Amino acid sequence: MSAGALATLVTEIPSPSTGVWWLGPVPIRGYALSILLGIVVAVWVAQRRIVSRGGTAGQVLDISAWAVPFGILGGRIYHLITSPQPYFGVGGNPWAAIRIWEGGLGIWGAVALGALGAWIGCRRHGVAFGDFADAVAPGYLVAQALGRFGNWFNNEIYGPPTDLPWGLRIYEWDQQAGHAVIDSAGNPMVKGVFHPTFLYEALWCLALAAFILWFERQHRLRRGQAFALVVIGYPLGRFFIELMRTDDANRIFGQRVNVWVSLLVIALGVVLYRRTGRAVDPVEAREPVEPVEPGEPVLAGEAGEAQVSGPDAQNSPASRHTE
Repeated sequence: MSAGALATLVTEIPSPSTGVWWLGPVPIRGYALSILLGIVVAVWVAQRRIVSRGGTAGQVLDISAWAVPFGILGGRIYHLITSPQPYFGVGGNPWAAIRIWEGGLGIWGAVALGALGAWIGCRRHGVAFGDFADAVAPGYLVAQALGRFGNWFNNEIYGPPTDLPWGLRIYEWDQQAGHAVIDSAGNPMVKGVFHPTFLYEALWCLALAAFILWFERQHRLRRGQAFALVVIGYPLGRFFIELMRTDDANRIFGQRVNVWVSLLVIALGVVLYRRTGRAVDPVEAREPVEPVEPGEPVLAGEAGEAQVSGPDAQNSPASRHTE
């Protein structure tokens, strides 16, 4: 390796000059592989966590069959609503609206419709939505971190120019072809070196996932609170990252749309965290259960549920019924 090449590796992060490879007639896209890998990891983490709470791994697969397609659809719809110009504006291409493999999935729409799909799956398979959301919370963050590398393959999602050692080399990009624009000498054309905001977001997601796992061990969380921490924490980091990004985006009052959405989602997360299901009070757990007379019908929420208390109350079979 030449001294110049070594110096380049030390002073900047390279980007791929192509984001699609062909296996015969089949295109293999880095963006799609990143998202698929994230989904696999999220499902695997959720399976381990749901089993540790008394459920089964198969429940996660059943619910994911609803959540994943809903999430992809929601992500694309959000992107089209917030960035309609390339598709429906002057000179836009409406048919490109369905080409999700070229990039363009809005995280807020993905979470919103993905949660709706998960809720439907939970209802159909008898799992409390809060239990599933908590189980998937850290895995979702890891999936988001992996999915961000799809932006790396597409040479997108970056900040202002920088000369920091971790600056990201970005090429002039042919989005439709999926590779860098080539100059007359056959070399990819370099656009510049920029802050790798995609990487900042990926690292933030991994740090937040680790924090949630640690926080769960230190505190007795109520059902839904682990997921609420995601709803608070992810947009907190995204807010500052959005302020750094320089790629084209629609704005409201001078700020990118996702800056305002981040603030709104943080507020929603705080409300969710404060209003999630109440944990069993230790004093209540020690109170005797009033006996039921022989032949007397037991109503839901009376004797049968009163006997489930203490630290395992939220993880008991009774708590896993559909909410």
